[in-house]
Amino acid sequence: MLNRIIIMGRLTRDPELRRTQSGLAVTSFSLAVDRDFKNQSGEKETDFIDVVAWRQTAEFVCNYFSKGRMAVVEGRLQIRDWKDRDGNNRRSAEVQADNVYFGDSKRDNAGGGYDAPPAYGMPAYGQQSAGGGYSAPTGEPSGFAELDDQDGELPF
Repeated sequence: MLNRIIIMGRLTRDPELRRTQSGLAVTSFSLAVDRDFKNQSGEKETDFIDVVAWRQTAEFVCNYFSKGRMAVVEGRLQIRDWKDRDGNNRRSAEVQADNVYFGDSKRDNAGGGYDAPPAYGMPAYGQQSAGGGYSAPTGEPSGFAELDDQDGELPF
């Protein structure tokens, strides 16, 4: 069975870091995600999707994201049953975030330069450079080869 979801949208408010009684970091936030199509009146509709992040991912989100910032969230969909104040049964759907990535650059969002750190949970491809980003592995071919232009024909 498979339960994977990837969404991209803008944070609707600043995330706030909370801690459980056992000290685990947790944050919840919502992403405004535009639909790919327009409704009958020609307007794009937006879904507001609740997201929950735990541990280091929660700390990462709270440190580097704010209202209006574009985020890409990879995780799983979770349905939660609960009771409201009046005792009525309710059901909520939310994304449990495994990884959160920047969907824009700080320059795009707020003006000015910004060298953003890599997203938490980003696959470790290559070695981490001194600037905080990731570089291609050393010692491996780049995938490009020089062609000998002597005969003037393509090699395929």
